[in-house]
Amino acid sequence: MGTSLRSIPSPSFAMTGGGKIFSLLTFIFSLFTPSARAQDSLRFFSFDEFQELVLTNHPVARQAALLPEIARAELLEVRGLFDPKFVAYFDRKGFKGIDYYNRFDTYLRVPTWFGADLKAGYEQNTGGRLLAEESPRLAYAGLTMPLAQNLLIDARRATLRQARLAQGLAEAERLGLLNKVLLDAAKTYWDWYLSDQQAQLAEEGFQLADQRYRAVAQRTKIGDLAAVDSIEARITRQDRLVQAQQAELERQNARLVLSNFLWSASGDPLELPSGSRPGPMAFRTVADSTLQRLLTQARSRHPDLLKVDFKLRQLSVEERFRRNQLLPQFNVNFNFLNEPKVLQDNVIGNAFLVNNHKFGAEFILPLFLRKERGKLQQVRFKQTQILLDQRLIRREIGTDVQTAFNEIQNLAQQLATQEGIVRDQDQLTRAERRKFEMGESSLFLVNARESKFLELRYKLESIKAKYEKALAGLAFAAGGRV
Repeated sequence: MGTSLRSIPSPSFAMTGGGKIFSLLTFIFSLFTPSARAQDSLRFFSFDEFQELVLTNHPVARQAALLPEIARAELLEVRGLFDPKFVAYFDRKGFKGIDYYNRFDTYLRVPTWFGADLKAGYEQNTGGRLLAEESPRLAYAGLTMPLAQNLLIDARRATLRQARLAQGLAEAERLGLLNKVLLDAAKTYWDWYLSDQQAQLAEEGFQLADQRYRAVAQRTKIGDLAAVDSIEARITRQDRLVQAQQAELERQNARLVLSNFLWSASGDPLELPSGSRPGPMAFRTVADSTLQRLLTQARSRHPDLLKVDFKLRQLSVEERFRRNQLLPQFNVNFNFLNEPKVLQDNVIGNAFLVNNHKFGAEFILPLFLRKERGKLQQVRFKQTQILLDQRLIRREIGTDVQTAFNEIQNLAQQLATQEGIVRDQDQLTRAERRKFEMGESSLFLVNARESKFLELRYKLESIKAKYEKALAGLAFAAGGRV
């Protein structure tokens, strides 16, 4: 059972920065105050307040906020490939009373950004069966350097660049998740708004029918109207009572569905109280010039396109690395050597002399390069796939934006037309009531005019809700808020 939202204050979320956060915290705090729980008056919960609460506390929004953190943690892990390493090992062999060897080696290895590995260390060897090239004590310092394959790019540098690009990919995924949850939340809010308007209209219709039934019943008693008129008025009253009860049920269920999006800062589910109401609708128009701006925004900022772009850039790094793997391996290593006792005699003249060194080279060339060529082809095929996907996504996004924009323009026209129809029907209904009061009309016509008036008003509110949903759909199609 969730915590009940007992107060819906009205902070302004038009502000930014600390003011917005303070207002939101004040709003959340007010949900749990005892005085707020004691209030029974109507509470208005605006769409902006609802949206801000979803962005701040909804589990999906919190999960989305973790994606960049995970990407940063992965980048930290990849940077570990360049961490210096201190290594020490000891190896001893003794057999049948013979001390064969005692080998001790300790060194520091430092990977570098230009591909070489620096290494410096000290070894000490004792025993009766040492190899000829093993010195009792030896200090060394040098490097291993690739001169062909892995010179310009290697696995660790490629992995690091891809991890950096993954930061942007994670941010795009975060935006995509937020946009999706905001779209679902907006649709749910305006469903609640429509159910609330329907319940109000049904209650209004019932009250009108109840008042008319009482008036008709009174006139029937004095013989001013026939008994059948009283029966008809009672049937209308009961029918509208059923409609009001059904509308109230739908409003309660819509309120419960909306509560699925409401969470506290501590992660506890919240529920709207029964007396809460949607805030007044602030009608927002969309100018014709907005379409081009939204199309431009979608091409540059839509999360789906951003994700594809970062994937292409990651594959570009992979493709460069795979091309480099076609080169032969040619690695050289060089170490300066020195025995510590020489340092004691003449530090400047004898330490790490040129003739005290160790040098080596390695050359490897696979004759067919089938493994390397296969890897490169796979990467290029993936690039082609992503490029085709990018074109498709760009086309679909443009179509979605255009479709959503057309729907908004059409709904705006419907809204203006429907408002005129409601005004005209209101005049007809009022006129029919006056005629009935003067005995020039029937109860059937009054009920018909009134029912049609309520129906048209509900249709007007339905168009308003569709318009707001279409605005949310346009924002989602464009990859952000309108």
